[in-house]
Amino acid sequence: MADGNEFSFRSPTVVDGGRIWQLVIDAGTLDRNSSYAYVLLCRDFAETCIIAEHFGDLAGFVTGYRPPSRPDTLFVWQVGVAPSARGKGLASALLTKLLGSGGCQGVRFLETTVSPSNEASRALFKSLARRLDANLEESAGFGAELFPESGHEAEPLLRIGPFDISKRRSTG
Repeated sequence: MADGNEFSFRSPTVVDGGRIWQLVIDAGTLDRNSSYAYVLLCRDFAETCIIAEHFGDLAGFVTGYRPPSRPDTLFVWQVGVAPSARGKGLASALLTKLLGSGGCQGVRFLETTVSPSNEASRALFKSLARRLDANLEESAGFGAELFPESGHEAEPLLRIGPFDISKRRSTG
């Protein structure tokens, strides 16, 4: 992989669902959902998801959606970066580009859940909050008892906002 200028960004299509599923497996750090779930996300939530490619290879993705009861909020489900693209700021670039897209127009808050041991993701979202000049609050989210698999950590909720991405677009 090369520097950030060599990545191209776009909304996913259903064809990308299997590619995202394979990247999740290859990355080895994310909860693996069914391939069907990724195809569905790429079809029904393409406007609130984004992928990055490097010369046609999938380098990273963000899956998310706007909860119907909170349309001013983007819930980020997963952020994944291929092992060969790590350390290049790609996860940050993906989130920034997604928040600046038409699918996130009117979004003032970002929510996600991150396990306590996932220091890289926690750092990513803390950095995003700083760049957006927004608060980051942590609350209970989902307790470990909700997950049937053994050893699954709790997933505290991180909430960033409020922010106004349109101001950031106009000022560069």
